[in-house]
Amino acid sequence: MQIILMEKVINLGSLGDLVKVKDGYARNFLIPRGMAKRATPAAKAEFETRRAELEKLAAEKLAAAQAEADKLASVVVEISRKAGVDGRLFGSVTNADIADALKAQGFTIEKANIRMPDGPLKTVSETPIDISLHTDVIGQITVKVTGDN
Repeated sequence: MQIILMEKVINLGSLGDLVKVKDGYARNFLIPRGMAKRATPAAKAEFETRRAELEKLAAEKLAAAQAEADKLASVVVEISRKAGVDGRLFGSVTNADIADALKAQGFTIEKANIRMPDGPLKTVSETPIDISLHTDVIGQITVKVTGDN
């Protein structure tokens, strides 16, 4: 299926690109989330008339994400968990735990945007964690896991 991208999509294209994707990906993911529209002649004409407005909105989203990343740069999230003598946790600290701790500090970050490539944290430590705020902006916070005995 041929679609017009309404915003930048990682590994696919940027605003206004005409791309061909699998039907299910377009119908079930891109179109319902407002990331794309079917590439009909009417949709192409509508997009061209709204291009400047959409580019302005995209630039505003990018600026807001960069401002949020600047705020997050100095944030230290402290999470306390029960731990053994050797510093290993009884359980783990997941992206949902980090999202809840950020919400308590006044940030609204979805758990899907918290990047933990090495998996959940399982030791008492201080770890930098990446947060995807926009397709072009990645913020970083420090998660300090403390152990309760």
